[in-house]
Amino acid sequence: MFILDNKPLQVGIAFRHNDIQYPNNWLQLSTAEEKAAIGITEVADPEPFDDRFYWGVGNPRDLDQCKAMLIAQVKQTAAALLIPTDWKIVRFAETGTAIDTATSEYRAAVRAASNANEAAIDECDTVDELAALQLTWIEGE
Repeated sequence: MFILDNKPLQVGIAFRHNDIQYPNNWLQLSTAEEKAAIGITEVADPEPFDDRFYWGVGNPRDLDQCKAMLIAQVKQTAAALLIPTDWKIVRFAETGTAIDTATSEYRAAVRAASNANEAAIDECDTVDELAALQLTWIEGE
């Protein structure tokens, strides 16, 4: 990341310094010496973090809130996976038309995966464990 006057510069974006307008490709085309001559320094990019679980690097959010958010996502995913076959359940309820075995097994697998994911979330004791958790769904989904 490039810094000029204590402000970050974005590569590919034009900028102005000391009443001189620099074009959007200047940072890519200029040498390190040319950048240094006008006061640009290069620093490491900030360490990335998952803002679903952290306020910043090493600053975790509330564990219970993170668990609730992740469980809500699991429920939403399960619902989205079940929606395409919901019409078969409605048809069965209205007309008694049998539900094929593949559909029943698929829906049971989605519910089982959802329950397993929720249990895995509940078992996490820290935000770090929760952030590292790999949720699994049924094969092919």
